[in-house]
Amino acid sequence: MEMVVPKKLFKIGEVMRYSGLSRQTIHNYTMLGLITEDERTDSGHRLYGEEVFDRLRRIESLKKKKTLKEIREILSRKSQLSESVE
Repeated sequence: MEMVVPKKLFKIGEVMRYSGLSRQTIHNYTMLGLITEDERTDSGHRLYGEEVFDRLRRIESLKKKKTLKEIREILSRKSQLSESVE
């Protein structure tokens, strides 16, 4: 029997608490396409998957030397590369 474990989704408040980033920063990153929500609740709240934390760490690390525009281009290229491998 195969066990199916549901994927954990995080509300923006949880992402804020665990990442230390503000609601506005998370919202801005979402609007810029740096991170993406996995789902929305019936009431329209964004839900983020577990992978958002790795992505946020990467963004914060890149921000030390890159602009948000440059970061978006870097992450976009990386995403395109991983999609072409699959």
